[in-house]
Amino acid sequence: MTASSTEGAFDARNAVDGDPGTRWSSAFADPQWIEIDLGASTQISRVALNWEAAYGKAFRIEVSTNAQDWTAIHETATGTGGIQSLTVAGTGRYVRMYGTQRGTQYGFSLWEFQVYGTDGSSGPGSASTLLSYGRTGAASSSQSDQNCWECTPARAFDRDPASRWATSSTTGWTDPGWISVDLGAAAQINKVVLQWDPAYAKSFQIQVSPNGQDWTSIYSTTSGTGFKQTLAITGTGRYVRMYGTERATPYGYSLWEFQVYGTGGDPIPVPPLPSDPANPPRLVWSEEFDGAAGTKPDASKWRADPGTGPNNELEYYTDHRNAALDGTGHLMMEARKEVTAGSSCPPDPLSGSTTCQYTSARMNTSASFQFTYGRVEARIKVPKGNGLWPAFWMMGADFLTGRPWPYNGEVDIMEVLGKDVKTAYSTVHAPAYNGGGGIGSPYTLPGNADYSDDFHTWAADWNSKGITFSLDGRTVLALDKAQVEQTRGPWIFDHPHYLILNLAVGGDWPGPTDSSTPFPSRMLVDYVRVFQ
Repeated sequence: MTASSTEGAFDARNAVDGDPGTRWSSAFADPQWIEIDLGASTQISRVALNWEAAYGKAFRIEVSTNAQDWTAIHETATGTGGIQSLTVAGTGRYVRMYGTQRGTQYGFSLWEFQVYGTDGSSGPGSASTLLSYGRTGAASSSQSDQNCWECTPARAFDRDPASRWATSSTTGWTDPGWISVDLGAAAQINKVVLQWDPAYAKSFQIQVSPNGQDWTSIYSTTSGTGFKQTLAITGTGRYVRMYGTERATPYGYSLWEFQVYGTGGDPIPVPPLPSDPANPPRLVWSEEFDGAAGTKPDASKWRADPGTGPNNELEYYTDHRNAALDGTGHLMMEARKEVTAGSSCPPDPLSGSTTCQYTSARMNTSASFQFTYGRVEARIKVPKGNGLWPAFWMMGADFLTGRPWPYNGEVDIMEVLGKDVKTAYSTVHAPAYNGGGGIGSPYTLPGNADYSDDFHTWAADWNSKGITFSLDGRTVLALDKAQVEQTRGPWIFDHPHYLILNLAVGGDWPGPTDSSTPFPSRMLVDYVRVFQ
């Protein structure tokens, strides 16, 4: 999304977030415009405009192949505002509303700007089908070692953005290198999507072949950009391959995804992607923590996660011994200074002991509640003290079946370090960005207030377009899926996750406790709710 101007926080992206409560608004002048890049040439059949009170009296809907030369497919000088559903016909990669006369003294403002048509990823029989899913692949070489286990060609055609193909580290870090797919029958190709690992091709060709031996180039570049590339191309063949001739790094070639679209072939039905939550969403799961003081967390909702923590943490998580209701509608998660016999922890910086000197609580919904998309929120009061590390987060459910972190995806809705309770963090972790390289942001309270002084509500609004994190109703971080794919790597969060609450002690990030750290220390949770 781009726009001629933006009024304050009313960014252009708000018009395509599926949320009718957020909007784009322009400067108070004529003309003004808002533009969508659809990523590939598309046949447009309908445009829906949901105007705010500041509407367009005179405007055009225009399409373009290059965002420079525009063709009008709808024009009016008697716009009425409100919700307008416009039947149109045109083809282009870019679509814009070009306003020439405002209906009020204010600017142009849209709650929603929706474009409908053939999007290039529809099912069999449409103008463009994903032909490469599940089909047989081949490559110049493949890597399989501790750095990239079973990184075979099939991984590029599984529509799993957390698995990848890579050329062999022993024989394949040379030029040229290639990967191909057998579409099962002759096909008319109209789009190829490449999601590169950091080991990408600076120079490469997209080639087609009728037999897997005689190749014809239908696309060529010497200035490959890496990350996600969507190529609108034309060619016919049963086989399609990426033929790399110059690596951009000292390593080989590696693709998270190699998707081929078109007509014909012998496509395997593609599993449907999850549906976005309804708008407005409805409450589907909640825990209010109502009950008598001393009552343990509801076992039908929460599973204790006992054991030592990761990240060189110093605590031992007990089997709900450190978690109980306080009788006033809160869950208490308590960190205590007490030795846990028989457990193995990193050496305590104060005592040097490898027996855990602290106990605490960690619990999750892995056995009772897993979900994809929705609004997730919790009202929490965090503790203060060096070495304390409260968190509210989500883990990809395939972690439970053995897929290692970070390939399952981690969404940290709230983390606060007890040594700096004026700063909170929201972060996501994936194979291409994790640990200290995760995508996130620190943020503070108005007036630089202390998080440990009161309860605050952390939330994540999660859908097929990305995740927006908020604190007490104020957006603190907005992650756009398309932008992440273009700048950081694959987005791997479009699958079931489960909820986790924990209070860690020590570790690589928060650092150790000291004599000033209060024990016991409590993280209080008022509620946890999920809306879909």
